[in-house]
Amino acid sequence: MEDIKVICIGSSCKDIFFPTKEGIIIKTPEDVTSQKKIAFEVGAKYHIDDRFESLGGCGVNQSIGLTRLGVPAFCYTVLGNDIIGEWMRQEIQKEGVDDSLIMNADCFTGLSAIIVNEISGERVIFSNQEAMERMKIEVAKLESADWISVSDLSGDWKTIMDDILAMDFTTGARIVFNPRGRNIQEDAQKVFELAKETEIFFVNKDEAIEILAARKFDPEKLNDEEFLLKELKKSGARVIVITGGENGAWAYDGNEIVHEDALMIKTVDTTGAGDAFASGFLAAHIKGKFLRECVKWGIKNGASVAQHYGGVEGLLKAEEIEK
Repeated sequence: MEDIKVICIGSSCKDIFFPTKEGIIIKTPEDVTSQKKIAFEVGAKYHIDDRFESLGGCGVNQSIGLTRLGVPAFCYTVLGNDIIGEWMRQEIQKEGVDDSLIMNADCFTGLSAIIVNEISGERVIFSNQEAMERMKIEVAKLESADWISVSDLSGDWKTIMDDILAMDFTTGARIVFNPRGRNIQEDAQKVFELAKETEIFFVNKDEAIEILAARKFDPEKLNDEEFLLKELKKSGARVIVITGGENGAWAYDGNEIVHEDALMIKTVDTTGAGDAFASGFLAAHIKGKFLRECVKWGIKNGASVAQHYGGVEGLLKAEEIEK
């Protein structure tokens, strides 16, 4: 694995968590793109017994997750020239992640305030990504990569993805793409088209539905994971992966559809669980594991992280996930 160069391009931020038992979970199955919501009283002030702080952002979480699993990774992100940015770089270095591709901008580092429902572990994230809005791709820094994992882009994300996919990699680099809600809401068709050139295309079920919703399918079909997998596979991506929280995860490579149930755990916080799943799946894929084993690695890594606040604590090492 030491000869494999993986570059994780994506968001970075400091996450601050506010756990609360307040708020009401409302199920809205009629809204296929947002089937569960949390509500608070307007004008109310809620006391928080404790708070937690952690490294965050897909680029950071995935690079640390891969490194712990024995796949050394570079983190390609943008930090601000502030105290939070200094702290994040130091913490990333402590994890053994190569920080030589991290850029700095004269602005604030990304920051997220996260409301966590203590009963279910589900959360709502309020995020400011001022630094990531300044993300630019420097082609020379990517040319020697074997794998490039791209997730949660801000700023001119379409141009960034076009630039990456247009590169002539002498290494035959393979692309992993994990879009986020904002990308899909802005241009779902573009996200679908970008998936064509990818080795692995990661989305959660809500994101999969949003990508395909504009195509006027029967709403009942959009709740069928097998239908979602097969429709997304038409994009041209080699492997489609859909995560479904408590319902587990699915993967499809054109030959077989694999589903694995979620692990029965006490969920503390789901923030970063998707990134942990992605790094677990990708690490197993790079190591040559079969599709079902890749899904299992993803689920185990995601479940471990979900038992802690933040997307870093709980990330497993290779020997731990093998057990």
